[in-house]
Amino acid sequence: MQVMIDFWKGFRLLPSAWLLLVQFCMLWLSIMGHRGLSYRAFMWCLGVLALLIIAKVIRQTPVYTFLGLSFVGGAFIFSLLILLGFDTITIQVIAHSFESLAYFLAAYGLVRYMFADRYLTKDEMFAAGAVFTLMAWGFAFLYNICQLLIPHSFQSPTSGLQSWLNLLFLSFSLQSATGLSDIMPMTPAARILAMLQMFCGVMYLALIVSRLIALQYIRHDPRHNNE
Repeated sequence: MQVMIDFWKGFRLLPSAWLLLVQFCMLWLSIMGHRGLSYRAFMWCLGVLALLIIAKVIRQTPVYTFLGLSFVGGAFIFSLLILLGFDTITIQVIAHSFESLAYFLAAYGLVRYMFADRYLTKDEMFAAGAVFTLMAWGFAFLYNICQLLIPHSFQSPTSGLQSWLNLLFLSFSLQSATGLSDIMPMTPAARILAMLQMFCGVMYLALIVSRLIALQYIRHDPRHNNE
């Protein structure tokens, strides 16, 4: 029991871990077939919670600026408008733009945080996972903007606009270099976004894995232990 209490106390002090938990909850809830108002309201609340955690992450990193909190505030306001029924293409594009910028800014801040630290801790482990999901979410928002502005940007067995889950699946597939998605980017803008994500995904995995290994080595370096 004491171990669980100590784990919970440590876990609640890790915003990266909470961000991962909220995003995984949103993924699991996406499998529900019901798309009524109560479902959309609950998913909006989870999205707002993720934005609030992102705001906390931004404040704890060197990229805490007025610009960063403006992205979070803009995403909150325009996503609320969409929930209330003002879901024109212009409002959706603006909302997704703010959300994408907020997610990318938080990912950048966490990367800087990991590279500024000298030793490997639990926070770095959660931050590494959070950056991966933040980037995947950010590119999924960009894909949604692309298909809203440029019709037929993506081709899949389902015609028309791709659902959010399909775009997120495409984002994770490209970023992890698994290539499992059956959605194909068709327009030049969509393909450029896909290439950018493939590049960012490969570079992120290479840099972060090498960084975590280096931090683990420093932690167990005999010269460090003798200091």
